[in-house]
Amino acid sequence: MPRTFPCPRCGQPSQWENNPFRPFCSERCKMIDLGAWANEEYKLPTQDAPTAAGDPSENE
Repeated sequence: MPRTFPCPRCGQPSQWENNPFRPFCSERCKMIDLGAWANEEYKLPTQDAPTAAGDPSENE
């Protein structure tokens, strides 16, 4: 029996072996995730992010 793991998009069981959409369970989940990246829905914090105008920490 092949091992399964949760699809990172929908959480349904997914297989790694013989799965052209891995780590996703289907092409649909793969495309939804790609669209989220394209729309910049995933963001990583940075140390040098610009501060908002009037931020009280600017006056330190």
